[in-house]
Amino acid sequence: MGLVTLHSTDLPPGERFDWWCDLISRDVAPIRVASGHAADFRASAGAIDLDAVQLTTMSFPALSSVRTPALIRRSDPERYELALIAGSTMWISQGGNDTRMAAGDLVMWDTSRPYEGGAFDGPSPARAIIVHLPKSELPLPSGKVDALVAGRMPAGGGIGAILASYLKTLVREASSMSLPDVKRLGAATLDMALAFVAHRLNAQDRLSPETRDLALMARIREFVEHNLGDPGLTPHAVAQRHHISVRYLQLLFQRQGTTLTAWIRRRRLEHCRADLADPRLAGQPINVIAARWGFPRAADLSRSFRAKYGLPPKDYRHEALTSAVDLNSG
Repeated sequence: MGLVTLHSTDLPPGERFDWWCDLISRDVAPIRVASGHAADFRASAGAIDLDAVQLTTMSFPALSSVRTPALIRRSDPERYELALIAGSTMWISQGGNDTRMAAGDLVMWDTSRPYEGGAFDGPSPARAIIVHLPKSELPLPSGKVDALVAGRMPAGGGIGAILASYLKTLVREASSMSLPDVKRLGAATLDMALAFVAHRLNAQDRLSPETRDLALMARIREFVEHNLGDPGLTPHAVAQRHHISVRYLQLLFQRQGTTLTAWIRRRRLEHCRADLADPRLAGQPINVIAARWGFPRAADLSRSFRAKYGLPPKDYRHEALTSAVDLNSG
């Protein structure tokens, strides 16, 4: 399970470019590629099969690519490809739209229509995480979805930022996934991607109630993570911010076997524990750490910390920092 990544550098320089082009044509869609780096093409490609949806990761130098009508006739997976861009600037042209994408942008294209694209030379390789969205899974009219192709979609805030953060975490943690993880995260990944597309089209009403709730939970969790230091982060405040009732908010967390209050407390304690174990923060008073993560008084942190981890924050910090010193000196 997890991410399987292949590297062109495992091959002799003269074989790398053709190998990578063939791999991408098989795993994504047939394309024709040209690159000034073909003589020594340093690239990688990885795949994650999440059952309900597949992901591809790529890293490559400057190149240009084209998908022609002839290549479409040869093979068409009939998908929309939704990519999170990283590294050097990239570009794409499809359906009369032309755009440049920088690191942190999302972009989508249609495998059933011709397109051109590529990456510019830069200080680092171009990188992307691609979610393969089967057209049959999109509960949205293709005419509306087509309006998004080859359009830059910044992921600096809102559901785009949530999706981008989710994809990066998914790739980073892929090696630790079990089979049950794969099935659960595959459905969640598909729902997150669909929610993002529907949001861009203002068509959330076309999504299933389950998908809408998943997107809402993602927004709630993101909001809570950014406001853990606020002692006024109550169920009422969270529900009001997301225009839902407290009862419905409680129901969403109940379906996941917890409560909002318990989840907030757990995340605050996890952040406090990380700070207490950080040698860079060794001189910072415990009451400052407590206040940073939403515990107005050090006594509030001490009581909850002892109940969760079995010892008070002061003792935990001493043990953690002593272990760190012993490890470094060894």
